[in-house]
Amino acid sequence: MLRNLPFLLALAFWVWAFIDCLTTPEEEVRYLPKVVWVIVVLLFPLVGSIAWLAVGKERRSARGRSAAWPSGAGAGHPAGERPRGRQLAPDDDPEFLASLKKDNHRHEEMLKQWEADLRRREEDLRGSEDPDQGPRA
Repeated sequence: MLRNLPFLLALAFWVWAFIDCLTTPEEEVRYLPKVVWVIVVLLFPLVGSIAWLAVGKERRSARGRSAAWPSGAGAGHPAGERPRGRQLAPDDDPEFLASLKKDNHRHEEMLKQWEADLRRREEDLRGSEDPDQGPRA
């Protein structure tokens, strides 16, 4: 098992570098086009992986790095779609509750229509059956 450890570590390093290369945005790739870096990492596993991590990807220092996750009101929303004011939970939002009541009324009406249609069909089936001959075709 220990004899296979260096191979497994190199394989894990290569897979990690390959996935990192694939998922890195184009604007963070340096010196070569992203497609070329993917080919280099794929064809030359150890050397390509080291080269990718050393010079291929733009690395930001901890001080210059922007927040990984946006924070504050409207974080994560496109600029034009930022929510206005305080967000409400669905059970506190009057517009949402009104839409539920409207949908509920519409669904109840639909259910009544289905029940009436079912009763009519059952009556038609009962009326079309002759007790001596069975159901009619």
